[in-house]
Amino acid sequence: MEVAPNLYVPKKGKGKLPALVVSGPFGAVKEQSSGLYANEFARRDYVALAFDPSFTGDGGGTVRDVASPDIFTEDFSAAVDFLGLQKIVDRERIGAQAICGLSGMALTAAAADSRIKAVATASMYDMSRSMSRGHEDYYTREQRQKVVDHLSRQRWTDAENGTY
Repeated sequence: MEVAPNLYVPKKGKGKLPALVVSGPFGAVKEQSSGLYANEFARRDYVALAFDPSFTGDGGGTVRDVASPDIFTEDFSAAVDFLGLQKIVDRERIGAQAICGLSGMALTAAAADSRIKAVATASMYDMSRSMSRGHEDYYTREQRQKVVDHLSRQRWTDAENGTY
């Protein structure tokens, strides 16, 4: 799948510059908040890449509006791939800025991809944790296991019926 980016480059930057991958809130597109953040970062001499994650906006994926934390995490690394290939980017100074719902995926990407040297988030809560444990860790371990078991049984039903 393709990540659909807009690249923001400083007008007066010289030499190899630091760079940031900037994601928007869950379900948002790059022309919204991530583009605004990226533009502001470029004004401060960062190369900034605002992107549409997979399944959203101009991002790849034929099914739309899908929540896929593993693919969204990969989208951050794909964006780093692109930034690191730009001649004006210092590969040793690439970071990630995540806004709201994709913040958890940026943190996961930074933990798994050592090319991301810094990460900052602007989020009310960790959406990844909230999805797995419930808001404010509401679910007990037993309740979480019931949800996993229910979804697993539903996958068998869907597979047997040819529906997904």
